[in-house]
Amino acid sequence: QVQLVESGGGLVQPGGSLRLSCVASGLNLDYYAITWFRQAPGKEREGVSCISSSYHITNYFDSVKGRFTISRDNAANTVYLQMNSLKPEDTAVYYCATDRTDNCPPVGHEYDYWGQGTQVTVSS
Repeated sequence: QVQLVESGGGLVQPGGSLRLSCVASGLNLDYYAITWFRQAPGKEREGVSCISSSYHITNYFDSVKGRFTISRDNAANTVYLQMNSLKPEDTAVYYCATDRTDNCPPVGHEYDYWGQGTQVTVSS
């Protein structure tokens, strides 16, 4: 059974940093892309960043470029999202997801496997 478990969220002041982790079980992450999503209160869920099995990275919107970095450690079956220079508008529940494809799926793709999410709150 495929399971994704996120961790690393919390309360941080504007300008601070967090590193989110997504640990997979029931599948070998060597072969699959993982996407980070987020959902802010009252808003639709949106893709943040994706890393393919070959380490190609897709960032889904400009506001995170230069601030968020996705990476993977296949030996640990884990994908990370390093978030720097956090802003209040980054406040959201962050989820990781996979559809067991090697490349990052297109925007709007329906994913089969999701984690439970981790809350990130950026506030002074």
